[in-house]
Amino acid sequence: MESYRPIVGITMGDPAGNGPEITVKALADPALYERCRPLVVGDVKMLRQAAGFVGRPDIEFRVCEKVSDALFTPGTIDVLQLDLIEDVEKFELGKVSVEGGRAAFLCVKKVIELAMAGEVDATCTNALNKEAMNMALAADDGRYSDGYKHFDGHTEIYATYTGTKKYSMMLAHHDLRVVHVSTHVSLREACDRVKKARVLEVIEIAHNACRELGIEQPVVAVAGLNPHCGENGLFGTEEIDEIVPAIEAAKAEGIKAVGPIPPDSVFSEALGGWYDIVVCMYHDQGHIPLKTVGFVYDREKQAWKAVEGVNITLGLPIIRTSVDHGTGFALAGKGTSNELSLVNAIDYAIRMAKTRTAGKA
Repeated sequence: MESYRPIVGITMGDPAGNGPEITVKALADPALYERCRPLVVGDVKMLRQAAGFVGRPDIEFRVCEKVSDALFTPGTIDVLQLDLIEDVEKFELGKVSVEGGRAAFLCVKKVIELAMAGEVDATCTNALNKEAMNMALAADDGRYSDGYKHFDGHTEIYATYTGTKKYSMMLAHHDLRVVHVSTHVSLREACDRVKKARVLEVIEIAHNACRELGIEQPVVAVAGLNPHCGENGLFGTEEIDEIVPAIEAAKAEGIKAVGPIPPDSVFSEALGGWYDIVVCMYHDQGHIPLKTVGFVYDREKQAWKAVEGVNITLGLPIIRTSVDHGTGFALAGKGTSNELSLVNAIDYAIRMAKTRTAGKA
């Protein structure tokens, strides 16, 4: 499988952000083409502009009407052209807009279509702005949104257009992986969503994700919800009533589930190699430790030393990875954005595509 190079469809993200710039930076490395065949889904006009921002006017672009038009040659970026931005010179970077939100949404919708049709082996998304996207959806008369007027983010778009009911978000920084019982809801609602059925579902999804990454017998750690995992009911009973029963049910299925483990220690243990993945009870419980180790700011240089981390949607019939950061509106047009998160996301997509292909062989 080492010689297999999957086709990875990469969305350019919100064109008002730094997605086009980090895409050009990532695909300017010839070594990437030794691992995969990258195809950008977006507007070539924005990507050409971005090449100037990052100091790579030498990069060539090949406009493709279909996937089969791509050549996948280092030094040339293949772009499945969607004519999204009317006037690049007048389009404002760093600003929330209907035009930018519409462009980002249509890139995602198109790459999902390509993956569902089997034209690309995996998908990788740059960041979109949720406010801009939902402004665009609200303004649409049904021509491109199929009647949908709101999405919380990429995960929900993928679930909707793939018809997926059971799914979850996984974040990864090298071998530290977290997966969530709930994500974009209030903390009050997140507590209410800690139910045996959902916790068990996420444990199963986490186990399967690790298997897909080539880990034969993954160890799944399950974090508690309350301080000290509730101290036997003193600080809350969710562990007793919901989480422990879910863990026992998972064990009965042959899954190596461990816990519940206090959230203030489980991530240090995971970093130490005790577990392959951690099931978290809500958004920030998983996001904070991942971004603490993945986002490194150099206080002396007053610049980000590293912006790493990968976002993966689990439970889908197709592969979706993503950068684990926002649109970078404040950095758009400066050419200084770090592309490492995108490179890592592409590499995760490659790894998963190879595992799926090997499983079919």
